[in-house]
Amino acid sequence: MELEALQSIYEGDDCFKELSPVSFQYRIGDLEDAKAFLLDISWPETYPETAPKISLDAFFNNRICPEVKKTIITKLEEQVEANLGTAMMYTLFEWAKENQQQLMETHQPVNNALTLTSSSENVINPNFSSSKKKEKKEQLTKSQKRKLTGKTGL
Repeated sequence: MELEALQSIYEGDDCFKELSPVSFQYRIGDLEDAKAFLLDISWPETYPETAPKISLDAFFNNRICPEVKKTIITKLEEQVEANLGTAMMYTLFEWAKENQQQLMETHQPVNNALTLTSSSENVINPNFSSSKKKEKKEQLTKSQKRKLTGKTGL
């Protein structure tokens, strides 16, 4: 029943994605938001008596440092404990949305240094891509090769 409720509540919501009947993703924040994160939650067989598995391992979250991820998961697990034994997916998603700023308050994007490094390499060596093209040798046909070596064939 919870699955049907989630599908009807989040129908048309770009942030919600059903990966399988027991696994869901929800993006907290806008795509352009530096403090957005993607929440993965999976139900074990004995859910809701058993806590769902919460993960922030999605590629989208690679820019979030491990300490912030741990804080988010710890706070969500506190919510799971408070709701154990009841359907809680909607509650967890909505709680994360309402508390996004608090959860991400210590967040400093991790990949900014990599982005600056890769773009500065292009500034330092702007002819990098054209130098690769110069290394490529011109391909000659058999007749062109014969003319170059002076052979005319038998």
